Amino acid sequence: MKILGLSCSPRKDGNTVFLLNEALKGARELGAETELYSVAGKNIKPCEGCNTCRETGECRIQDDMQELYRKLLESDGIIFGTPVYFYSFTAQAKAIIDRTIALNRPEKSLANKAGGVIVTGGSLGLADTLKELYFYMVTRQIIPANYVAAYPGIPGELQKMEKCLQATRDLGQQMVQIIAQRFRYPEQYRRSSFAFGTHTR
Repeated sequence: MKILGLSCSPRKDGNTVFLLNEALKGARELGAETELYSVAGKNIKPCEGCNTCRETGECRIQDDMQELYRKLLESDGIIFGTPVYFYSFTAQAKAIIDRTIALNRPEKSLANKAGGVIVTGGSLGLADTLKELYFYMVTRQIIPANYVAAYPGIPGELQKMEKCLQATRDLGQQMVQIIAQRFRYPEQYRRSSFAFGTHTR
């Protein structure tokens, strides 16, 4: 069992990375293999909307997303972590979300993986960011676990927030327990990962 902590923060050692490491520590306590992947310093370009991946199953953009695709597919669970920038997730998180449109085939999909969320922020935007990430997981048919939403305050304050740290380790352990349930979406509902809306007739 492998759980990937995905930091969408441009900072290598910020609060998001710190909490993701705590969650992964909790997962390891129950025997999971874990890995932290940080987008800091990575070259992940935005989606170009070319639709090549719909025809070939491959994204034509050659950058660090190719490595991340492999790590996402190899994992049994993904904990998405992002700080709040201008009341939502980071530009890096949005680029990753858009680029995962290429993972939309039965043999190359995020469906049935467990998903958790860690969001850090100093003011408004945590609730909206959580909702956007959970809606993304639903459309990808990722099985949602819990979340941690933290207001870290000044640098170094987060390490003193014992209840927050315990909740974060609990999230990692919950991921392990959800994966162990081996839930699978019914195959007939996996033909498309797009929700139906007002465009349908």
